[in-house]
Amino acid sequence: MSTADPGRVVWESGLEIKPVYGPEDLAESGGDTGIGVPGEYPFTRGIHPLMYRSRPFTMRQYSGFGTAAETHERFLFLIEQGNTGLNVAFDLPTQCGLDSDDPMAEGEIGRVGMAVDTLADMEEAFADIPLNEITVSLTINGAAVPIMAMYFAMARKRGYDLATLRGNAQNDILKEFVGRGTWIFPVEESIKLVGDTIEFCARNAPRYSPVSVCGYHIRESGATPVQEMAYGLAIARAYLERSLERGLDANKVARGLTFNFDLFGNMWEQVCKFRAGRRLWARILKERYGVTDPKAMQMRMIAGGGGGGLTIEQPENNIVRGAYYALASALSGTQTMALCSYDEAYTIPTEHAAKISLRTMQLLIHEVGLADTVDPLAGSYFIETMTNEMEQAMVEVMDRLDAEGGIVPAIAEGRIQAEVSLQAYERERQLESGEFKKVGVNIHREEEEERDVEMHPYREEEARAQQKRLAEVKASRDSEAVSRALAAVGEAARRGDNVMPAVIDAVEIYATVGEVCGALREVYGSYREPIRF
Repeated sequence: MSTADPGRVVWESGLEIKPVYGPEDLAESGGDTGIGVPGEYPFTRGIHPLMYRSRPFTMRQYSGFGTAAETHERFLFLIEQGNTGLNVAFDLPTQCGLDSDDPMAEGEIGRVGMAVDTLADMEEAFADIPLNEITVSLTINGAAVPIMAMYFAMARKRGYDLATLRGNAQNDILKEFVGRGTWIFPVEESIKLVGDTIEFCARNAPRYSPVSVCGYHIRESGATPVQEMAYGLAIARAYLERSLERGLDANKVARGLTFNFDLFGNMWEQVCKFRAGRRLWARILKERYGVTDPKAMQMRMIAGGGGGGLTIEQPENNIVRGAYYALASALSGTQTMALCSYDEAYTIPTEHAAKISLRTMQLLIHEVGLADTVDPLAGSYFIETMTNEMEQAMVEVMDRLDAEGGIVPAIAEGRIQAEVSLQAYERERQLESGEFKKVGVNIHREEEEERDVEMHPYREEEARAQQKRLAEVKASRDSEAVSRALAAVGEAARRGDNVMPAVIDAVEIYATVGEVCGALREVYGSYREPIRF
């Protein structure tokens, strides 16, 4: 960002930018020995030798709303338009482990994502979609165990071998305590459940990534780009270390970790952020954890245009912003792109807005030339110098965390939350004062009579239909068998066993998300936020 002094440029991460860079700057920052070759350790230039020349990035638009039937229609539309992956949004009740008939769900059923109560909803949402041909990302965290169990149960019921499934679950509960708040269980018990999914996938679904570490929401909550990466990598380390305590192999666990990062703001800062983070992660895995498999050292990530950069003012500007975000994502070497649509500052994206985002990504591949060569910015004195400086800044943040006891207590005690919240407040103050420039918001403003944005309606009749469907499923299932299965889930939790097998058994006979989470809540209790002054 630019400060009040027009002669001084400072990135949001706090790094000052010089007007001109030369070989002496690169040498002073650490040299060029870490640039490497695409597809080889430390993967600064990308995790594949030919990157998009060989295969373009996956285009995976975030989608899901209302009932499973409505979401199924949107899935088919996106696939027909060229989407190569699905990124599933769930409504808040589902994310919080509540069923649609829970009084606390009233008014939120299907509002910001698909309502999922039982396996029947999962079956309807993915009907006729070839699970062996398209990757599916489940954007679920606190209720990841029952939702992942339903996805696996649905796939197995349709005849798929779990070992062949590709996709991932967000399932990063630590960032929920920082960034979004859809937690259910206390911190340690929540991490234990993440470990259960990692262990289950390592043994049964090795091509499925059970955790997509999500710096995205930490960034949207107020973290700088450097903090986003540093905290994300620290969280990934925490999950890895808990998995190693279970006796799992570091190579297998690391191969199951993917990352979801944010992308808005200064384009060069974003590019250097990802190049530095990819290199740092490879070094951490090799030097700290003894990982030997080159594929396990690769940072596989989804990086798309972040909603935090979009504005209510002059919403058409968001189309342009999204194009620049997509460009930065491609230049950064992402594997998957999920580009926010221009109307997301207002509403769930319309088909029209989602198509514009999809076409934006397709233009990069087919017209703009982003698939021509690998890491076209490599060798730039500016890019390489700032990649080195960004990595050094990330290491400093992680070293401070380690000195203070690590990421888990920092989150459990609310220290990270307090830090990013204060930064978010400061950024809002800068926006209001004009110190931080935002086109259409505090510069180049104009009077807008009416903003031409089509709102996505919330249909009460769909919520009632979802509740009716849930009642019908409950009436048709074997209630005694469900009760026994839920008791088995609770017993597995009490014994400290991996709960995934018991949960899969329960959801296969149509136990609900709320019932499974309720059985676990009886053992683990519920999370209570730390009081901060």
